[in-house]
Amino acid sequence: MNNIRLSRKLTILYVMCVLLPLVVTDSAVLYIVLNNQHAKQRHAMENEASAIQYSLTNNIDYAAATAKQIYMNEYIERYLNRDYADALAYVEAYQDFVKTTLFKGGAGMDNTIITMYADNPTIVNGGEFSQLSAIENTRWYQTFEDSGQDTMLYFYYDDEKSPAVEAKRKVLFLKRLDFFSGSRCEKFLKIELDYGNMVRGLVKVGYEFPVYICQGDRILLANDGHSSINQNFTRFTLKDKVGMGKEIMLYGSALQIYILDPETDVLGDLWDNMPLIALLILTNAILPWKLMKELNRSLTMRIEQLSQVFDNVGDEELSRIEEISGNDEIGRLMENYNRMAVRTNDLIQTVYKDRIREQEMDIARQNAELLALHSQINPHFLFNALETIRMHCVLHNESEIAEMVEKLAVMERQNVDWATDTVEIGKEMEFVKAYLGLQKYRFGDRLSYELEVEEECLAVNIPKLTVVTFVENACIHGIESKTTQGWIFVRIYMEKEELCIEVEDTGSGMEEEERQKLLDRMQTASIDRLRERGRVGMVNACLRIKMVTENRARFALESEKGVGTMVQIRIPHEAS
Repeated sequence: MNNIRLSRKLTILYVMCVLLPLVVTDSAVLYIVLNNQHAKQRHAMENEASAIQYSLTNNIDYAAATAKQIYMNEYIERYLNRDYADALAYVEAYQDFVKTTLFKGGAGMDNTIITMYADNPTIVNGGEFSQLSAIENTRWYQTFEDSGQDTMLYFYYDDEKSPAVEAKRKVLFLKRLDFFSGSRCEKFLKIELDYGNMVRGLVKVGYEFPVYICQGDRILLANDGHSSINQNFTRFTLKDKVGMGKEIMLYGSALQIYILDPETDVLGDLWDNMPLIALLILTNAILPWKLMKELNRSLTMRIEQLSQVFDNVGDEELSRIEEISGNDEIGRLMENYNRMAVRTNDLIQTVYKDRIREQEMDIARQNAELLALHSQINPHFLFNALETIRMHCVLHNESEIAEMVEKLAVMERQNVDWATDTVEIGKEMEFVKAYLGLQKYRFGDRLSYELEVEEECLAVNIPKLTVVTFVENACIHGIESKTTQGWIFVRIYMEKEELCIEVEDTGSGMEEEERQKLLDRMQTASIDRLRERGRVGMVNACLRIKMVTENRARFALESEKGVGTMVQIRIPHEAS
């Protein structure tokens, strides 16, 4: 879009944001009017589906409530568990049971058959009670057993006894009777609901739309002739005509309620109203087009004028807009540009001259600093004097003093050579060795030291005077205050892609509070910290390490009073 001219952008804006929305919205308005009937129909379908769900659930819940009463009935439990001596004893017990419990097989529901089965061979089959072996080979019982459920609603076509008994559709509510623990036999309940009564109830209500209650692709109940009780269940093949579907779960059985769409011709209705649609589109398109053309002329001409003056920004002076038209935002922008051009032209000379003067001052200051640095970093006279003293000591057989002067010269050369702030560990360790050699003259047998550096670490660069600073701290604060012999250990090695530097002494150590304070200063080393008193050298070394490693170095400090101190520095190898 940034490469398209403004006039074309406005045209695109008109088409995409005016014309196209008008066509869409006008069509949508007409469609909404035509679609209102469909919305009403869908609302009616939802109400119808809810009413069917309520009616179906209510019928099944009635059977479920009856099953619950039987499930928790202690008299029935004892009756089915009892061993009977013979058929006569069972009949007498049955009559006594009916008389005592006032049990009625239908439980108050029309044409509903309740049968209880028990794995009790002393029961006589008949009426509401039967042996479990009588149903073990039936299809519906096997289905229930395979499901692993305790309760199940089951629709099936019973043709197992045909032609002796006419085949027909059945609705069963099945439940395992296992409420009482310690029962001596397995018990089972079957409630056979009146399928015909359920169909009549569905048709009698007189629903507005075709209704199908299915399980998978089987039509269980319908209000359009697909529910003949003597015919097997048929397949549902009208899913493309379903206007509203609702799935319900009833006691382990997933059922679908489908409401079919009525026959309507929406496209025909739209075609009949096409002249009105065309009139609305034409009316709403012409007026916005005229307005867009006027806006195009007002905007593009003045923006083009602004574009021309901005094209000359590379010149030594900004050109002004001679003719300004309009009081809108573009007009005020043109006026502000003219004021900016006048002010900028006045400032160009001032800023340019000040910039030249500032550069000249910077050059002079840098030259002065360079001269000062030369005076600081070139003390050759000191090295010449030390060499003269050393040679004098050699000539007079003062070998110990000559060796001390030589070590001091090595240290001074390293100390004043600041061409770079980094040094190889090998060179740094030469400085450390010279320093400890000088300290050995001072402390004698009170000081012993051991330096261990892995070969791969010798060429690694670290900030100059890093190791010697911590060694010096170990001598002054560790060994100096101790009257007995002390050791200083310096270990440098690689571990897990980190350069590890350890400086350990067996000096006087420090208290925990002092250790924590010093560690905090090391970890938070900064310019401000250098202004504080106490162990400034260590803070300086830590600050330079943090700067070189972009604050990725880690510091550790361990100390125990009277035992000694160890400083550990871990530097990422790539940072070192």
